[in-house]
Amino acid sequence: MPPLKMIAVGNACATSIFRVATVPALPAKVLADQMCRIADGMAISAACAFTRLGGTAAAWARVGGDAEGAFIRSSLSDAGLDVSGIRSSCGGRSSQVAVIVDGSGNRLVVPYQDPNLESAADWLPLELLAGAAIVHCDPRWPEGAEAALRAARARSIPTMIDGDVAPADVLRRLVPLADYAVFSDAGLLAYTQMADVSSALRAVAAEHGGHVGASCGPEGYLWVEGDAIRHVPAPAIAAVDTLAAGDVFHGALALAILEGRPLAAAVRFACIAATLKCGRFGGRLGCPSRAEVEAALAADG
Repeated sequence: MPPLKMIAVGNACATSIFRVATVPALPAKVLADQMCRIADGMAISAACAFTRLGGTAAAWARVGGDAEGAFIRSSLSDAGLDVSGIRSSCGGRSSQVAVIVDGSGNRLVVPYQDPNLESAADWLPLELLAGAAIVHCDPRWPEGAEAALRAARARSIPTMIDGDVAPADVLRRLVPLADYAVFSDAGLLAYTQMADVSSALRAVAAEHGGHVGASCGPEGYLWVEGDAIRHVPAPAIAAVDTLAAGDVFHGALALAILEGRPLAAAVRFACIAATLKCGRFGGRLGCPSRAEVEAALAADG
């Protein structure tokens, strides 16, 4: 059978990542010991992980008609993504991000998204959804995400949303359209205005007909199943770089579910993939191979 295909819809960025031993108090200057420049974005990085682990993926996003836009397109193409759904706009600049990662793997993310970048989604090639196994969206381009989620649902194509921190009205538009509402713990608590992940999951699940879960970093993944809260812990690791760990989790979870793994096994696969990523510098570039994940699963028992 041909590889499963994800269509990822979201913001695409040119991202510079710097690794420093510690982040000092301001004002300060500190020398980086590692640096890389990549093209990424939440849904985009999930698509790269989906591809790295054995699927195929297409990116639907907007970039400016500038050098950064050309870099984003070429970098994602080099990563194996179909970039024909990335549109260049002459009306704005491509999104850019600066990331500082400290010696413990924690990061400071400073994104810039030009408000003049075209927001309309009426150009999306929705006819290409016919070849997709899943549509995965992030909330950074709400117009594109909503259009793709609605069109996928009309075609009975599974959908997933990355419920990261975002304006509540944006998540209220998008979460009901997703079969899999996969939050970050911070995004879930901000969305529900609650202080406890389990209670927040139950509150969202009470109004949602599909899967509702939350990725909680080193604590692993929690989700609602019937009347219970299920949990798969994440393996312990000395983190080098946590940037894109949640995105790798989303991509790995989507692929494992589509391959027919039981949900708990799919979550375990995704937790292992995200944990291995945290041991490597470079954001999404640290996503492990399929063989590495399967070997870690076998070693973990």
